[in-house]
Amino acid sequence: MKKSFLFITCEEAFHICDKSQYGEANGWEKFKLNVRLLWCQVTRAYVKRNRKLTKTIEKGHVECMDSSEKNDLKLRFDQELKNK
Repeated sequence: MKKSFLFITCEEAFHICDKSQYGEANGWEKFKLNVRLLWCQVTRAYVKRNRKLTKTIEKGHVECMDSSEKNDLKLRFDQELKNK
């Protein structure tokens, strides 16, 4: 079966959607994704969830532990495991 240059599979659409979220998709890929979005309910649902996840992560101001705190926690954890 000959592969169409315009129509893409769901997996390809998911990959392009992920690339688009990070600004790595080119114009042609975005166009093919939009064509797929016109008729594929599965792809639309994936894009919707992906956008929601991206917005949630951007809104959530997550503060991570620095490396010294991580090392201290790991040492305490290892000590507790040895004591049991």
